[in-house]
Amino acid sequence: MAKVAFHTLGCKVNQYETEGMMTQFEQLGYDIVSFSEKADIYIINTCTVTNMADKKSRQMLAKAKKTNPKGLVVAVGCYVQASNKELLEMIQVDLLIGNTDKGNMVQVIETYLESKIKPKVVDLSHYKVYDDLWISMAQDHTRAHIKIQDGCDQFCTYCIIPYARGRIRSRSSSSILEESRELAKNGYKEMVLTGIHLASYGIQFEDYRLIDLLEDLQGIEGIERIRLGSLEPTLITHEFVRRLVKLSKVCNHFHLSLQSGHDDILKKMNRKYTTQDYKGAVEKLREQMPTCAITTDLIVGFPSETETQFEGTLAFMKAIGFADVHVFKYSKRNGTPAGRMKEQVSSKEKNMRSTKAIKAAEDMKNVFLSRFIDKEMDVLVEEQVIEDKHAYYVGHTTNHIKVYIQSNKVLEKNTMNTVELIQRFKDGILGSL
Repeated sequence: MAKVAFHTLGCKVNQYETEGMMTQFEQLGYDIVSFSEKADIYIINTCTVTNMADKKSRQMLAKAKKTNPKGLVVAVGCYVQASNKELLEMIQVDLLIGNTDKGNMVQVIETYLESKIKPKVVDLSHYKVYDDLWISMAQDHTRAHIKIQDGCDQFCTYCIIPYARGRIRSRSSSSILEESRELAKNGYKEMVLTGIHLASYGIQFEDYRLIDLLEDLQGIEGIERIRLGSLEPTLITHEFVRRLVKLSKVCNHFHLSLQSGHDDILKKMNRKYTTQDYKGAVEKLREQMPTCAITTDLIVGFPSETETQFEGTLAFMKAIGFADVHVFKYSKRNGTPAGRMKEQVSSKEKNMRSTKAIKAAEDMKNVFLSRFIDKEMDVLVEEQVIEDKHAYYVGHTTNHIKVYIQSNKVLEKNTMNTVELIQRFKDGILGSL
């Protein structure tokens, strides 16, 4: 049977979708090989979130054709969806598949190989169908990502994703629950819910939203943890939190997207909340879950952002006290309103602001982690690593603290262990059994 190699760029959703495509090929007897090997078919799941992501996608497509000039090179996903005309000019690419055919990849590719019929890249602006993918095993041996939603209607001015992913579509609860049961039976203890705009899950359903899904997942035997992907602060209402705290399996780690801590910049970004709204969401969570981790994303150097506005963002970050912050320098994205804004911030200034924000984030992380020194917490073991010639077992707590465990006994992957947290270590905390 033919050999198939995959390469994934971009987000957790893309990673899940690649695993779903692999599952299709494996079930039909195809041999999945490393991307560096000589394969008959190369499938590159592309990303287009930045101009650099486009460039990396093109590089991987060219690398595939160089590895095997006779192999079929397939570009699939967001870059294809947003900029298929650019890819049509690449002689290394044989087949373009958008974001609507990932669920029947084998059929599409086999049809092309037999008759040279190429699929059309469907306009997603009015596309309302959720294209189901399915996995029963994940590449990560301890946690499984489950895609529950696709598309976004927010149209933030810096973001190309609504054009690449289309409008909001939600996966049926029956499909999600069935896949979750199958993964639990296969030994996965932690389920990570992911989507393009997770907070919008179920918006087109009559009376079923994200919190309803969480309540149903809570009842599945074998699942010990349910972790949420990135959320919008507007999701966090008193009613949502009231129901959430009753769910013992839901991890007390919430990644609430911020992007800027200044209201004027949030408005220019077309974010749908204010700093006061954001602060209120954090307070609601911490009131009911005092040990929860609040993490976020931050963009520095957005067009027209002044030094004063940036300092305001730093002050807001410190007032919130995040457990971790992913800091991004604004990257001009062609095809977005922000990319056309005239008041672009210089690279030098963006670098300076990024350095300041990262330092502030590190300080906040230290404060957060110090709260848990000398406490015992449950850790799900994920892997064994060697650091400074010493072996450690590594895993995470429910509130996403990375723990390096010293142990005289062998710890199996995918087992829960109660660990005493001793001191700060590397990017987490050193623990002992």
